[in-house]
Amino acid sequence: MTKKVWVGDVAIGGDAPISVQSMTTTDPRDIDATIRQIKELEAANCDIVRVAILDIESARNIKKIKEHINIPLVADIHFDYRLAIEAVNNGIDKLRINPGNIGNENKVREVVAAAKDAKLPIRIGVNAGSLKRDFLEKYGNTSAAMAESALEEVAILEKYGFEDIVISLKASSVEKTVDAYRYVSQRVNYPLHLGITEAGTQWSGTIKSSIGIGALLLDGIGDTLRVSLTAHPVEEIRVGLEI
Repeated sequence: MTKKVWVGDVAIGGDAPISVQSMTTTDPRDIDATIRQIKELEAANCDIVRVAILDIESARNIKKIKEHINIPLVADIHFDYRLAIEAVNNGIDKLRINPGNIGNENKVREVVAAAKDAKLPIRIGVNAGSLKRDFLEKYGNTSAAMAESALEEVAILEKYGFEDIVISLKASSVEKTVDAYRYVSQRVNYPLHLGITEAGTQWSGTIKSSIGIGALLLDGIGDTLRVSLTAHPVEEIRVGLEI
């Protein structure tokens, strides 16, 4: 049983059903196209949708996009902590960050403060392809390196009294991904976002995701999931619902 957090009106963790997510492939600066694609995802029974925040314009468009959609919206942030704060100010429902690439701890602290004030969760996203050198030197490019990296990021957020956390640990290797999730699930009770990164085409990606995500769900691990495919986002939802 994991801690329950809320993304808009959708619960993740605890006794909540497993939610299925996707991510838009449109440019968020094109508001109309982004709204159209989110509407397609809503019709396919998507629970939560994520959008890449490329710049300040993208972050400010969140407010306009949310006026026309009915499911929670997650901001995918890389490198610039100011985009996370701007997304919060424009009504985002959840942040997805990798604290390690946001900058120094003071910048992370500002993002945490904004999320805490807005009462929205943060997903820590750790990818095998972008681990810190310290972890690679200590553990090699392994599932342990991914897991320990995530736990360090969790500790940073906890240091500032923030506990509405979701964790994802993704690799293109099914075995490495499954091992990392099992490792972390024994050490924290935060909800886990399942997925295999760069899973591939609709055919190969469906197979890899089914094996990896399915193995974890059979273990009782996982609270929300996204099947990452090179296909249209609606196909991600269809496969995710089947899993």
